Amino acid sequence: MARKRFKNVGMGSFFGKFAYEQVVPRDHFLVKLSQVIDWDVYNDLLLPAYKGLAETGRPPYPPVVLLKMLVIAYLYGFSERQVEEATTYHLAIKEFVGLGITEAAPDHSTLSDFKARMREAGGWRYFEAISGDVLQQAVAAGIQLGKIQVVDSVHTVADVDNDADRRRQEQGKPPRDHQAQLVKKGRRRQTGPDGKVTTKEVQYRGYKAHVSLNAFTGLITSLHPTSGNAADNRQFPYLLAHDQGMGVGAEIYAGDKAYDDTDLHFQLWEHDQFPAFRLRRFRTSGDTPQSLFWQSIQASSEYQAGEAERYKIERKFGEAKRWHGFGRCRYLGLVRYGIQAHLMAMVLNLKRIVLLLTGVHFRAGGRKTQSVAA
Repeated sequence: MARKRFKNVGMGSFFGKFAYEQVVPRDHFLVKLSQVIDWDVYNDLLLPAYKGLAETGRPPYPPVVLLKMLVIAYLYGFSERQVEEATTYHLAIKEFVGLGITEAAPDHSTLSDFKARMREAGGWRYFEAISGDVLQQAVAAGIQLGKIQVVDSVHTVADVDNDADRRRQEQGKPPRDHQAQLVKKGRRRQTGPDGKVTTKEVQYRGYKAHVSLNAFTGLITSLHPTSGNAADNRQFPYLLAHDQGMGVGAEIYAGDKAYDDTDLHFQLWEHDQFPAFRLRRFRTSGDTPQSLFWQSIQASSEYQAGEAERYKIERKFGEAKRWHGFGRCRYLGLVRYGIQAHLMAMVLNLKRIVLLLTGVHFRAGGRKTQSVAA
């Protein structure tokens, strides 16, 4: 019977682990990242990316090598070409990826093909599964999730030049990204170069990632990608169900007014969880029995605790956009956006997991702190 076999990547030779230990500091972030996660378990999960499940034909690179290259790309904001070069010349990256010092890195087309095959095999579900397993490994290693979850959505602008796209459509051609939806963010005051203040309609075409974040650890527990015009309250049941499937034992769910939906309040109460969603004024104004009830909710310690944690998810979105390129789509289409979103969530969690378990920061020169795992 044929068996799966992979290309020898040289880690068992003198120019493998032993050589790296002499030149790459053992407290480097990527060294710690190799240690806190068991990456080899993902080889079997990613086999659908290979024709014949790696049992026939030429020995391919182990799938986890290519997965790690994608992780590096999202950690550092690299393109496929840039991550190929970085893996070739940066020893800490090369060790993390799992290649011997003298081994050539897979080229960028191999990485692009791998990602395309994964997309065809199952869309973003493989990346969602890996991200979920990373979280489970972190919990097994001693990280304890807190009792407050914060939910919100973050917008990502489509990879489209709007002026060029408008000209395309005027010529009878389809839009460059037909799945990206127009989103209106309301009117905002802007100050122009001449100092004049004007009010402008803020809108864009793109997608949304709906996120559930554990407030205590800063870890993303659930993520659901949608088109940009999807209502936040309609996506909350997915986040809640996924959190429950992951074993997230939250007692409070906090969110902005977009989640102030009576059905969602009752759904949480049915699970003995407290909905700390920012209440709309119509619920709490007046002195009717209904408004007095909502006023009591608003005055509760659970509601106040949830409100105090809501800023943390905005901070996480800022990190994703500033450092990991999540302000703009890398690719076209919802499925590709979903892959980008889950890889982004994974690298945000990996940074936190390494910090929580080892005290080592991602950014070079970052201070080392005490780990907080149980």
